[in-house]
Order: sequence, then C-alpha cells, then structure tokens
Amino acid sequence: MWWPVSTRRRYCGTDVDPDELQCNLGYRFAQEELLTRALTHRSATGPNNERLEFLGDSVLNFVIADEVFHRRIEAREGELSRLRASLVNKESLARLAKTLGLGEHVRLGGGELKTGGHRRESILADALEAVFGAVYLDGGFAACREVISALYSDRLAHLPSPRQLKDPKTRLQEHLQSRRLSLPEYRVLDVRGRAHDQTFRVECRVGELEAVSEGVAGSRRNAEQQAAENMLAHLEAQQRKDDR
Repeated sequence: MWWPVSTRRRYCGTDVDPDELQCNLGYRFAQEELLTRALTHRSATGPNNERLEFLGDSVLNFVIADEVFHRRIEAREGELSRLRASLVNKESLARLAKTLGLGEHVRLGGGELKTGGHRRESILADALEAVFGAVYLDGGFAACREVISALYSDRLAHLPSPRQLKDPKTRLQEHLQSRRLSLPEYRVLDVRGRAHDQTFRVECRVGELEAVSEGVAGSRRNAEQQAAENMLAHLEAQQRKDDR
C-alpha cells in the first residue's frame, strides 16, 4: 500500500504504527517476507537479497531514465546517460539509504556485523535496490515508481547542469587543457584503517602552477575526485582574483 505524502503522517502515527522503515518509505508491505528478504545480506543465513537487488536495479534505472527524459527535453543521449548515472550510482543510493535509516534494519552475518557492514556504502546501496525490487513484487510497478519518485523528488527537482555532470577529474583536465597546461598528477599520501574499511588521502598536483590540493575518502578513486574538486575550486578562485 502506497501512502501519499499528504496522508503519510496519519499512517505513521500511533493508530497504525507500522515499523519505522516502512513508515519512512511511505509504503506498507502486504507480504512482509519480501521486505525481510530485501534486508538480508548474503553474509546472513537464509534467502538473501541478491535476486531482489537485480530486479530493483532494473526498475530504478527505468524510472529514473523516464524522469530525466521528460524533465530535460533539450538534453542529448550522452547527457541523459550521465544524469541517470549520477542519480543511481552507489554513492547516491547509499545517501538515500542513510536518510531512511536502512542500515539499522539490514540483516548481516557475524563477520560483516563486527566490521560495521551496516554503514558500508555498497551494502546500503544494494539493500535499497533490493527494497525497490520487493516493492515492485509486492505492489506492482506503479507503487514502486511512487516510492522511487518520492525518495528522489528533491534531486529530480534540482538536476545538475551538463557541466556539473562531468566528474571533477574530467572537469579539471578540461580546465587545464583549455589553458594549455599539463595534466595533473595524483599521488596517494596515506592509507589508514583495515582492509575492509580504509581511508585514503590523495594529493593532486599541477606542477606548472605549483598548486597542490588533497582529498580524503573511503576509496582511492573518490579521494582523487575530491582532490580534483578542491583543485578546481582553488584554480577558479585564483582566476576570479586575477580578473579583478
């Protein structure tokens, strides 16, 4: 059962008192065993959520593709693809999962539980896709679309520009090439934490400008992107200063 936003607070009150996650989703399962399976990681005993994740991923991609297609009628195919990718990637899904408090409900095996698996982005993202798959099986496509559209409503209302769709490393490369400068160099400065929960500190250096920035993230790739973002911000601020 899908709850419209206007009535969600009434359904989430003490009269009905659904569990917290279903309340946050705005959807009440008729077959709660589907939700249980969607929240069961492969490290736990019993049927896991991998098949539901596969299904939910497909529904999510279609719903978001349809949304951006109709919201950006001037966009070309490549821009539409980047828009969709920015909305359905693991980072975006993990952020949405955190707003739902999904990690508190995911069932994990002992090893994953001890190592903080309920906070891991990949586990949260996969679980959210599995929940979408479970909603689809429980209530059909229309109900699943409503759940997805509601969760993404703010991001769909503020879609990024074509320039923002490019990742920071690409934008930094294009910025430097436009100034006929050499490409940046990236170097890992430090790696901390255990193998399953590491933090990377990466340096980005533009030698010809004697400019250096750093980025810190849970993967080398994301740390490099953060360093590139910081470098772009520095170079653009410097350029505005020089233009005055």
